[in-house]
Amino acid sequence: MAEKLVIIGAGMASGRMLEHLFEAEPGRYEVTLFGAEPRGNYNRIMLSPVLAGEKRYEDIVTHDADWYAANNVNCRFGQTVTKIDRDAKSVFADGVETPYDRLVIATGSAPFILPIPGKDLPGVRAFRDLDDVEAMVAVAGKPDAKAVVIGGGLLGLEAAAALRGRGMEVVVLHLAGHLMERQLDAAAGYLLRRELEGRGIKVHCKAQTKAILGTDRVEAVALDDGTIYPADLVVMAAGIRPETRLATDAGIEINRGIVVDDAMVTSDPDILALGECVEHKGAVYGLVAPLYDMAKVAAKTLAGTDAAFKPVQTATQLKVTGVSLYSAGDFAEADDREEIVLRDATAGVYKRVVLKDNRILGAVLYGDTADGSWFFDLLKRSTDIAPMRDTLIYGQNYGGGASADPLAAVAALPAEAEICGCNGVCKGTIANAITSKGLTSLDDVRAHTKASASCGSCTGLVEKLLMSTLGDKYNPAAIQPMCPCTELGHDEVRRLIVAQELKSIPAVMQELGWKTSCGCAKCRPALNYYLVANWPGEYEDDGQSRFINERVHANIQKDGTYSVVPRMFGGLTTANELRAIADVADKFEVPTIKVTGGQRIDLLGIKKEDLPAVWADLNKAGMMSGAAYAKGLRTVKTCVGSDWCRFGTQDSTGLGVRIEKFMWGSWTPAKLKLAVSGCPRNCAEATCKDIGVICVDSGYEIHFGGAAGLDIKGTEVLCHAKTEDEAMEIIAALTQRYREQGRYLERIYKWAKRVGSDSIKANVVEDLAKRRQLFERFVYSQKFAQIDPWEERVNGRDAHEFAAMADFQMLQAAE
Repeated sequence: MAEKLVIIGAGMASGRMLEHLFEAEPGRYEVTLFGAEPRGNYNRIMLSPVLAGEKRYEDIVTHDADWYAANNVNCRFGQTVTKIDRDAKSVFADGVETPYDRLVIATGSAPFILPIPGKDLPGVRAFRDLDDVEAMVAVAGKPDAKAVVIGGGLLGLEAAAALRGRGMEVVVLHLAGHLMERQLDAAAGYLLRRELEGRGIKVHCKAQTKAILGTDRVEAVALDDGTIYPADLVVMAAGIRPETRLATDAGIEINRGIVVDDAMVTSDPDILALGECVEHKGAVYGLVAPLYDMAKVAAKTLAGTDAAFKPVQTATQLKVTGVSLYSAGDFAEADDREEIVLRDATAGVYKRVVLKDNRILGAVLYGDTADGSWFFDLLKRSTDIAPMRDTLIYGQNYGGGASADPLAAVAALPAEAEICGCNGVCKGTIANAITSKGLTSLDDVRAHTKASASCGSCTGLVEKLLMSTLGDKYNPAAIQPMCPCTELGHDEVRRLIVAQELKSIPAVMQELGWKTSCGCAKCRPALNYYLVANWPGEYEDDGQSRFINERVHANIQKDGTYSVVPRMFGGLTTANELRAIADVADKFEVPTIKVTGGQRIDLLGIKKEDLPAVWADLNKAGMMSGAAYAKGLRTVKTCVGSDWCRFGTQDSTGLGVRIEKFMWGSWTPAKLKLAVSGCPRNCAEATCKDIGVICVDSGYEIHFGGAAGLDIKGTEVLCHAKTEDEAMEIIAALTQRYREQGRYLERIYKWAKRVGSDSIKANVVEDLAKRRQLFERFVYSQKFAQIDPWEERVNGRDAHEFAAMADFQMLQAAE
């Protein structure tokens, strides 16, 4: 007599299990199949093409009524099992009891619905089944319909592309810094975002959803930053969680999912589980490949054959027409790993392979995924790639071959081949100029031919032409690269950021052909500064691309504690501020209190986890960060000036306070220190600062380019200003010129030596129109810069940076 087999869940995993079971033991079980949906097994991973209108439901049906009938399956579709009685060995659905000898739980997963106001409004849908698809298609058919998709993972992006294809206005909200962060690195995430935005899909990363707005149905989505996106449809695609409620109620062992052994058996030997609802050795799975492996093992277990589920590496592809994307394995950065990166900015191609001990750990391909399966096979087989390492990144057709001469392709170009599309310059023109005029550098070629002088995308080609034409005479060392990640120097990178309107670190690295996927500790801080300086209000400062002091807004000391320096404008303070500092010192047992050379008070020896509480107390007293850690404005040192000193010629303290209140928060290539002395006696030591002001009877003498650190250098006189307003404008214009031309970590005196004092004076002093433009750009940037980072952290931003290890682990678990 056949055993009674009851299956809860008519999805892809259980469907594949039945196929294997009927093939191995066709008459062993009398099968009853419960499914909450009013339909049988269909290919859920093809719901995206159905939503896009590229396929019909009928096209994705896996098992139709004839298949179930041919295999004598008792189908109970549209019936939800509400209880498992393990003692009686039966299940209950719609009040009807069904007995079993063996039970299989394949309840899959449930969509994670953000616990925010408005989540239950009509018009808010998950993207898990055909009912969701049909509801979304109905809304998409309305004129001028708008959709907001919450979640920039695989499912969310497939939904967004499909809805956009149906004519809807679509916005994707994603919490992380780049799309599909679990499958893609930042570089590939940038290319994907660019592709989607090119299709008319708006992408908003680092988006914290606050509420879904509406009365009778959804009307809009509100973010924490105040942004509001109108919406007729909201698609929740923020993740999934194993559906374990039945198993939990039945007393079966649960952790993140239903716990199973290698044979897919639960803590009850008569009950198996498989699919997205299970946990095997601490892991849960959401991709179809491991679920099908589970199905094969479960079928063998039911057939009485020994089998064991072994986790395997998985690969990911996005099901959006025209988007070529492939990701496999582990592509995280680590000290014991190396990477090979290939970028083709023109074609939009990015390839990255992560290696350890000459074996592939992970691969990310975008734009050209033809070799994805080959890389994946090498990864799964742990193949030693040493023999083909030099050509590995070029794919299977080049595997094991010899390295190509990088100049051969350029040498083979005909003379009439166009090199610089912007200016219409061909190879022959450049080569003739190099030989006839004795050109030896990229700047020479730009000056005489205009090649590479516009967008810069042909720079690499021009350099190769220089190399092939001059041979050993060409010395590329004339341009010092920023770091080993690129051949480009700081000036070239800055020029191209503006020329190509690059507004993110991944964009810079892709379009300028970075050799690494995510840069290094040398180039990332520099790129972060250049983007902040060139695109204020459009580029958000990336704290993780800054050094530790700038990340935690305090100076780390040799014992691992920190020093905190509140801002005292112009060196002025009050009794209340001093009292607050004293209270903080007592409360947090600050071991050392030091008056600094910048006329402020330094609290030394504060524990990292105490920093937000220290700042909170100082903020309450009206004090803010003094940016003593910053590549930006530090202090404006002053003397008492004409208000008190019998030698004072002008109100130096008042001017210093005015300058500091105007300029605080501004980022600069390196630290920036100012001083204002009330008379030529120079008590504020203005003539050794980056920018100094000496007050004289006729106004203000403005100096720049001093140093009093490793290098000792007196300032140069820039000009004379008659009024405070004029002095303010000149100082801001000078700072802005430095911001726009200075290389990262280059102090003003080094910048002045490099570009020349005459050039600086011409733009800041002599050309009044240029000065005004520089001043206005500085003023504009300050709209986005003057935010006290201490106050932000007190209010919870980047809380993980300051948590003790145990608290940090709890924060991670909560996220």
